Parts: sequence; structure tokens; C-alpha cells
Amino acid sequence: MKIVKTIDEVRTQVKEWRTQGLSVGLVPTMGYLHEGHASLIEASKRDNDRTVVSDFVNPIQFAPTEDLESYPRDINRDAQVVEEHGGDLIFNPEPKEMYRDGFVTFVDMSVLTEELCGLSRPTHFRGVCTVVSKLFNIVRPDRAYFGKKDAQQLAVIKRMAEDLNMDIEIIGCPIVRESDGLAKSSRNTYLNEEERRAALVLSKAVFCGINEVKSGQKNCKNILDKMKGIILNEPLAKIDYVKMVDAKTMRQIETLDRNALCAMAVYIGKTRLIDNFFTEDIL
Repeated sequence: MKIVKTIDEVRTQVKEWRTQGLSVGLVPTMGYLHEGHASLIEASKRDNDRTVVSDFVNPIQFAPTEDLESYPRDINRDAQVVEEHGGDLIFNPEPKEMYRDGFVTFVDMSVLTEELCGLSRPTHFRGVCTVVSKLFNIVRPDRAYFGKKDAQQLAVIKRMAEDLNMDIEIIGCPIVRESDGLAKSSRNTYLNEEERRAALVLSKAVFCGINEVKSGQKNCKNILDKMKGIILNEPLAKIDYVKMVDAKTMRQIETLDRNALCAMAVYIGKTRLIDNFFTEDIL
């Protein structure tokens, strides 16, 4: 396993693999890897001959008021995770390598980005689509792996690949949770001990919603009201959104008559956390 910093180095290595007839998987990350990322690397290793892990905190998906500067970074720790779980190459560029002076080209999307996280982070998905499309062009993988915790991001990237005729299979992998249920996230490191306990309201609300769906409840408002009630009972929690949407269009729905995504974003103190479930995964 090796770490490279430039686009040319990635392309040279991938070209060499291609001449050997090897398939290539890509795991795009912003680093500070945890067990969720490790599961993506393992999935890529199972499906492909070689795996590239990008390790890049993408500045253009952060708003000026967000946590770009404080976002956790530790490339040495990340390298150990990648090597232990079977990755072959880490692409760890500097921002100037990805966005050279005079950069003015962006990939944007409507409809799917107008709900959920797109409401409170209006520039976020333009940054995501731009950097992911660049990574796809640099690595040219056969398959790319994303966690279902970032469910809207997964839907957006699948649609981008479809709309722009990208010959890449986009694979969503299950949420990985702590033993007490909290979804794994690099931002969990921001939580103090009290906030860490309070953060469990997200997974408690998710499990409540899952049980409601399994019991046959079809009215989305009834499901969401029960979930919100759990969250609102925690003084440190502030709801950004808790919604039920069509899993393909991200538009809100009132009745469970199709594959749906139940997604939430909740502030615990100053830290914004997300969690979700897809109805197709539980029915």
C-alpha cells in the first residue's frame, strides 16, 4: 500500500493495473477513517483486484460557517486503516492539486439536492458532485463505494453517474454503528461525554421508526411524530430535519407506498449528526 499526492501518480498507477487486466474500485473519503470506511474498503477489495482510497477534505463542500478548518485529519492513522483492510493506494492531494488557480468549472444538480441536507447546506452538493466527478475522471474506477449513512449523497451520486453517462457502478454499503447504536461518523469526535450520551437519541429514533414500519404503519406523519418525540426529549438535541422522502427523488411523501428514505439531521450541542433508514432494507 502506498500514498500518492498527485493526479499524475494516480493515473500512472491505475494505467499500470489496467495493462495487467485488473479491475479497480474507488472509495472516496474525507479521511479520519473509522469502521464505516473500513467496511467500504473491504467491500471494494471483495469486488475488485485493486482498491484506491481518496483521502481529501474537500473545501468546496463546506460553507464559510462550517467546520472545514477543524475537521479531523490524520493521514498516518488513515494509512494504517487502509492497509489493514486491504486497500492498495491512498490518493491524498492538497487542495491546490484538485483546484488549481483559476478553477471555475463545477458540477451541479437540481431536484435531488433541494430537500433534506440541501435546505440547510445549499452549496454542499455542488461541492460533492464536483469533487466526486473529478475523482471518477482521475481514477476511472469500475466501481465506487459510498456509505448509506450519507443517503442523500448516495442518491445524488447515483443520479449524477446516470445522467452524465459515467460507466461506473455505484454501490451503497450499510451503516456501521457503535455497540450502543450511534452511527459511525468522523464528527463523533467533536462530542464531549455528555453530548455523546445525548447523541443516542438519533439511533433510538431510527429504531423506533423501523419498528413502526415493520408493524405496518403507513402514515408518514405518525411515524415521524414518534421519532421527533424521542429526539425532543433530549435537552441537548436540536432538530434540523426529520423527514420521509421518496428514495429516488428525495421529495417528501405522506404515505409509505414506495421505497422511502427516512432521514434526519440533528444538532447535539454544536455538532450536526445524521442518521437514516431505507424502507426497502427492512421490509
